[in-house]
Amino acid sequence: MRLLAALAAATLACGQAPAPGEWPQFRGNPQLTGVASSTLPANLRLIWSWDAGEAIESSAAISGGAVYVASMAGELVALELATGKLKWRYKTGAEVGESSPAVANGVVYVGDLGGTVHAVEAVSGKPRWTFKTAAEVKSSPVIVQDKLLIGSYDSHLYALDARTGKLLWKFQTTAQVHSTPATAGGVTFVTGCDEIFHAIRVSDGKQDYQIPSHAYTGASPALTPGMAFFGTFDNQVLGVSLAQKKVVWRYEHPRRKFPFYSSPAVFANRVYAGGRDKMMHALDARTGRSLWSFMTRSRVDSSPVYVRGGQGQRDRVFFGSNDGRLYALDALTGAKVWDYEAGAGLSASPAVAAGVLVIGSQDGKLYAFGE
Repeated sequence: MRLLAALAAATLACGQAPAPGEWPQFRGNPQLTGVASSTLPANLRLIWSWDAGEAIESSAAISGGAVYVASMAGELVALELATGKLKWRYKTGAEVGESSPAVANGVVYVGDLGGTVHAVEAVSGKPRWTFKTAAEVKSSPVIVQDKLLIGSYDSHLYALDARTGKLLWKFQTTAQVHSTPATAGGVTFVTGCDEIFHAIRVSDGKQDYQIPSHAYTGASPALTPGMAFFGTFDNQVLGVSLAQKKVVWRYEHPRRKFPFYSSPAVFANRVYAGGRDKMMHALDARTGRSLWSFMTRSRVDSSPVYVRGGQGQRDRVFFGSNDGRLYALDALTGAKVWDYEAGAGLSASPAVAAGVLVIGSQDGKLYAFGE
């Protein structure tokens, strides 16, 4: 048992990746590390695009050779990953903002701005069930232990039976739950609009502990063994020790004081976080020391994805900016190695699986890049 635990910890320390060919949820895995299991070609090209008709703030999920994405048009759609051909449309009845689809056991889940959580058959787009919260849902669903975990602006974190939509428990905070819950070891963690980092047991919804962050937080946390990382509206990125139950470092740019809304990616003792200071920052996960920063021409709300190199390539970090560009940076140096001009803001986050990167834009276009 100790060996298995050590192996699990070692896997998570590197940033646990989704299964090959899959990006089943926001940030790729329940720990929200933003690490892809798939490599990408050295020279990306646009292989297809699709028009949703309204802004895409939601990040895509990729599973079983299909792309699932929701939009402000009030639709969840499934497209063929290889071609972009439409497979089905599902009407949510309300706009879908930042809530990003999650796929598990043949079902797609997403929340909408009307406060409803939807479960839809992945193959057909037929409805399975819906669950109504009391306010808008911007949090993305996470599926663990046959439970669906999701936050609502009604101040609750919900656990639903993923098969039936039945309420299992709900945990009340003192402000909106915007964060997507990051989950590991039977505990789920949410950063708070109430300026508190909550640790809640998945089994029964009881709070294990809480850690004051002293800052309004829109970003979701990324987990590694013993640590959590997230940015705040107090212009800082925090490193939180789960063992010590306290904030152990705070990073703040010495001159540019802007919020961090982007959720970080974590790999190999490095944290990558986009800021409304127009920059992507790379930090030492152990100390919070700045390793490099890269300047775009507008704020970076898109959450970065870490893609490991293949065939002699360097590791890269991909993210969008509200300047309308999709960027790829050398993960070690921060040097730009590629970009693509989309023409409209990219606040959604990339999804990477099966050698393809997918990202939506504020003008409703969904782009797929591969070779």
